[in-house]
Amino acid sequence: FGLIPGFFPAKCGSCGPGYASPLDAMKGPREEIIYVPCIYRNTGREKPDFLATVDVDPKSPSYSQVIHRLPMPNRGDELHHSGWNACSSCFGDPTKSRKFLVLPSLISSRIYVVDVCTEPRAPRLFKVVNPEDVFWKCNLGYPHTSHCLGSGEVMISTLGDPAGNGKGGFILLDAETFEIKGTWERGDEVPPMGYDFWYQPRHNVLISTEWGVPKALGYGFDPNDLGKGRYGRRLNVWDWSSHRYVQAIDVGEDSAPLEIRFLHDPDAAEGFVGCTISSAIHRFYKTQGGAWVAEKVIQVPPKKVEGWLLPEMPGFITDILISLDDRFLYLSNWMHGDVRQYDISDTRRPRLVGQVFLGGSITKGGPVRVCEDEELQSQPEPFVIQGKKVAGGPQMLQLSLDGRRLYVSTSLYSAWDRQFYPELIRDGAVMLQLDVDTERGGLSVNPKFLVDFGREPGGPCLAHEMRYPGGDCTSDIWV
Repeated sequence: FGLIPGFFPAKCGSCGPGYASPLDAMKGPREEIIYVPCIYRNTGREKPDFLATVDVDPKSPSYSQVIHRLPMPNRGDELHHSGWNACSSCFGDPTKSRKFLVLPSLISSRIYVVDVCTEPRAPRLFKVVNPEDVFWKCNLGYPHTSHCLGSGEVMISTLGDPAGNGKGGFILLDAETFEIKGTWERGDEVPPMGYDFWYQPRHNVLISTEWGVPKALGYGFDPNDLGKGRYGRRLNVWDWSSHRYVQAIDVGEDSAPLEIRFLHDPDAAEGFVGCTISSAIHRFYKTQGGAWVAEKVIQVPPKKVEGWLLPEMPGFITDILISLDDRFLYLSNWMHGDVRQYDISDTRRPRLVGQVFLGGSITKGGPVRVCEDEELQSQPEPFVIQGKKVAGGPQMLQLSLDGRRLYVSTSLYSAWDRQFYPELIRDGAVMLQLDVDTERGGLSVNPKFLVDFGREPGGPCLAHEMRYPGGDCTSDIWV
């Protein structure tokens, strides 16, 4: 990194404010370590969550192993997603450096700040933002997505208010001191729910999504909540410069739009959002008149089943991402068990070019019998790698900068893991790596890579999102 403009050499290693453009990022160095939040909440093991450092360098003797664990000082946090104090939105500012990983806790509402600069392979805790500060200074709770801003602030979306009611707001932290500065949003109107967000300053817009009401989500998925307005259905459009909520785009009742991704090109006025319960991908875009609209471009058909919670099983699209060259979109069907790759050269007509099954709820020999299936001729075989039958289904995704390696973890959220995949609680999550054909499209499992979080010293745990020290395609935004 010492030869790359904008990176800090020597001591800081892979810390830095990112790359000049998404295509420049694709030429960056190969990932050597990945940070993964690991969760013990709802597992019956009274231990704090921890941040795992995983070796992903195939030349290393500790390849595909956890090489460091940083336990949090509290229990029951539910570490979930993470972000940076500085990213490519700060590129060119020599006063900024990617030194800290920001870890919001979905349930406790604590925010942990981790120093990944002093020793990238052995991160250390730098600061804890207490939930009382989040509650009192922002009247928000249940923090989720963290993005750095070019202004030198860190912005974190929330699911609700301190009482667990739905409320789509944003916490602002100072990116140097990590003191809470207040809320980002202005005006009296806010969305009824929150979850993820992405911003595109060249189009003066931020768009956020809605999962559900926190106190309804807290105990698992209750089908009785459907039709009662407890799950999200909107993309919420904000004016970037005035910080005001200006428009809602309805993508269907109980659709639960989760991960939202603009195209990486900062001039692009379009992107995609994955809807979990409706198992659809919607393309959103800016019209000539300046409004934002959405159209469904991918629908994963449900399967008629016996032996499951409902007579129809949705795919449960829980994560999506877009390659840095804006050519491929990837999605995970956590319930059906497959990861898919779509060519999005024509954004209005995504084309399925890769698919691999990595577990899920419909494998042969399990409790679920598929009665009708629009896509498959037979139920897939259980997924086994290095002699281990993988529990759960593919969930969080992270792509290498060059687009050739896709990493997959299997835990969604501890309350839902426990409900849908009790064997995940017993056996622990895994992390896998898929090789990607970036020419014609195609996915294949790397048989040499398996991180088995069922073998953790503290007992099996639930592994969630993944981040590289030098930034990646789901945390970096170009302005």
